[in-house]
Amino acid sequence: MTNSAAQDRPKGGKRERLGAAAARVFHEQGVEKTTIADIARAADVPVGNVYYYFKTKDQLVRAAIGAHDQALSVLIAMLEQLPTPPDRLKALIGGWVDERETAARFGCPSGTLATELDKRADGLDRELADVMRQLVDWIEGQFEAMGRPDARELAVALFAAYQGISLLTNTFREPELMVAEGDRLARWIDSLVP
Repeated sequence: MTNSAAQDRPKGGKRERLGAAAARVFHEQGVEKTTIADIARAADVPVGNVYYYFKTKDQLVRAAIGAHDQALSVLIAMLEQLPTPPDRLKALIGGWVDERETAARFGCPSGTLATELDKRADGLDRELADVMRQLVDWIEGQFEAMGRPDARELAVALFAAYQGISLLTNTFREPELMVAEGDRLARWIDSLVP
């Protein structure tokens, strides 16, 4: 997915700023390496205030998942303004490509968090999976609107292509890999239009 909503200094109330900052810092440093002080600094909130809103780091992880959910809702609302399903899907791909430098440094924001949370036994990985599933479901809806009987398969293939290219872009530190894959995916979308 994209992290551009959380890249600048988080806006809103302290709780929202802390959630957005947690999402960004977890993406950049990983959950285990991140301290509550790191998140407080990124949110421009005194460390003591963090504990007023979040008693544990796990609560901050949940807030980061909420920030991913909110960013996805905003993204989908923006994409829905475009006139056709192929336009929406290609704009989604374009947004991914626009984040290629970030992907080269840190990987996909939700994908890297999902991988890290999967190693824990607290159920937070399932909460993030629910957020990611919303995007797959939305993509499926776009393919359905194009009249594709294989909409679910296509949605999974598109999302998997993005996650795979994010991993390779990060592994090789080559942002241009994402550009090439974005071009290929846009052509693929065009080839699926009846």
